[in-house]
Formats: sequence, structure tokens, C-alpha cells
Amino acid sequence: MAQRDLNTGLRFGFLIHDVSRLRRVAVDRALRPLGITRAQWWVLAFLSRRDGMTQTALASELDLTKVAVGSLLDRMETAGFVERRTDQHDGRARRVFLTRAGAKMVGAIRESVEAVELDLLGRVPDEALAQATETLRVLKETLLEILGGEAEVDEPTDLHNIG
Repeated sequence: MAQRDLNTGLRFGFLIHDVSRLRRVAVDRALRPLGITRAQWWVLAFLSRRDGMTQTALASELDLTKVAVGSLLDRMETAGFVERRTDQHDGRARRVFLTRAGAKMVGAIRESVEAVELDLLGRVPDEALAQATETLRVLKETLLEILGGEAEVDEPTDLHNIG
């Protein structure tokens, strides 16, 4: 394999970081009128795909500690978006479910995020998007191999004031 210019790779990495950060800012701005935080919409997004997750699984998926997820879920339960129930098979575990209000919020979030995505991707040809997607997939696969298949290399973040 030919020698690569390290500066090109570094610029690529910084560009990925910048695009990810700016996309989060744009999505946060679009969701602000809904009165929902990024942490809350992440919880709702995961539950919309896997309703009834345990709090522990949700904490792991969100890369947060159980304590941080617990306080986030306290606020979301008070707002009426989620409901926690004791697991039928393990009394120590608590499962988290979307309420009707939570499911309705997921729909509103999807509409807002879709509008941002359409604006964001509007100038990118389908072929270029497909190629970029494939490139990022290969990079992710390579990083997972480098890390030994472990997606999580550090302890989950403990964010006391999240959401």
C-alpha cells in the first residue's frame, strides 16, 4: 500500500468531528421549540426502536452511568414521556416504556430532524452520499477491529445535569 499523507488523514478526522458537532447543534436548535433536550430525545429514540429496555441497557446504549440515566428518567417520567415498570422476571430490574405523550414526541422529533437532514443533505448527490456512507462504515469497522470489537473504551459518562 502506498504511503499516505498524514495531514490529509488528520484533516479528514477533524472534518468528521466538525460535521458531527455542527449537526448536533443544528438538530438541537430544531428541537428547541419542542422543549426537549438532546439527552431526552436520545432516550426517546432508543425506546422508539426498543420499547421496554431495562434502565441498565439504556444507560449502556447512551454511554451514561446508571445514576445519570436514573435522574434523566425521573425528569422524563415527571414530564409524562416515559414510564418505568418492574421487570416481570427480575424484580431488581426496571424497564422503561414510552407513554402516549412520549410516542407523540417521537413523531414531532422525527419531523424536525427530517427537516434538518433534508436541508443538510440537499446539495449532496445520492452517489456521493452512498460513497461517504460506505467510507464511514469501513472506518467504523476498522476502528472496532483496532479496539478489539469493543465499542466502549472508557467508562460511561456521568453527567449530573443531563437532560
